[in-house]
Amino acid sequence: MPSPAAPLLATGTSHQAILIAKRNQCRELAVGSPVREPAKCRDLSIRSGASARALQWVSVSSPATTRLNEAQANAVTELLRIAPVADELAALFGASGYELYLVGGSVRDALLGQLGQDLDFTTSARPDDVEALLRRFSDSVWTIGKDFGTVGCKVVTGSTTWVIEVTTFRSDVYRSESRKPRVTFGDTLDADLVRRDFTVNAMAVALPDKRFHDPYAGLADLAAGVLRTPATPEESFSDDPLRMLRAARFVAQLGFRPAPEVVAAMTAMAERIQIISAERIRDELVKLLLSERPRAGLQLLVDTGLADQVLPELPALRLERDEHHRHKDVFEHSLTVLEQAIELESRLPRSPDL
Repeated sequence: MPSPAAPLLATGTSHQAILIAKRNQCRELAVGSPVREPAKCRDLSIRSGASARALQWVSVSSPATTRLNEAQANAVTELLRIAPVADELAALFGASGYELYLVGGSVRDALLGQLGQDLDFTTSARPDDVEALLRRFSDSVWTIGKDFGTVGCKVVTGSTTWVIEVTTFRSDVYRSESRKPRVTFGDTLDADLVRRDFTVNAMAVALPDKRFHDPYAGLADLAAGVLRTPATPEESFSDDPLRMLRAARFVAQLGFRPAPEVVAAMTAMAERIQIISAERIRDELVKLLLSERPRAGLQLLVDTGLADQVLPELPALRLERDEHHRHKDVFEHSLTVLEQAIELESRLPRSPDL
């Protein structure tokens, strides 16, 4: 029987390295030359598919491990903040025999210390059961996404209004000629996590016991600031080509860098974005442009050829001279002007929009 998942925060030395099971193979996060101190180590475990591997905290000094420490501290703070509503919801689902996990972007944002009032959960309960439970939990329930396994509600605790979405485990099947998956509900957390876009969004926290599930090494990638996919990039982007634009958006929003294999797949598969609706493409571009660092995301779109498909005017600026012949490359000049404009936004009375 597999060992349980690891506690979200472990006590130990101030500098840490992690042995992480990824795709059923244990690999060490390379963050310097470890100096092992057995007396100070704790053996823990972390889920990896059907198996579990020993996890050991050891003394290592590096920026990456400092970020790991910060991420863990952030997560504990955020989980304590949401505990009143999350634990009550978990108790409700647990009493009916269902699993409940905080998942995806909510876990990522908790680790970054940026979790807001919108909370995403996944569960073993089927949509009808989710709706029935949420109607016992809230007077404001919506079912607009129920066909896709998602039911939402709004809950007020004290002065805080929480927007909650609970989605049944999914194991969708995609067809190469269609942009829409055949929605299939799954039975396990790991099968749900592998279908997610990036490893930093493929982490979960079991509730109410706060145990951390990270079968695809998302915590290590978050600490390193790297975007990787749980499955191969080719499989992931073929399933949902919009994930290629989402990669550029996360580069802009989070300041992460895409792994080389992600960039290679985006470049090779850029034309596949054509099966995505204009509305979904627009929404991703708007989020990218309104981020704090849009230049890096726009550069990635141009470098991979995706901009040729969705925003051809942008790469067309390369090597073009302006009419006054002051700038040899209008593309680079335009990105510089964009950054200068963003620096002035703090003077505005409201947030920028399009």
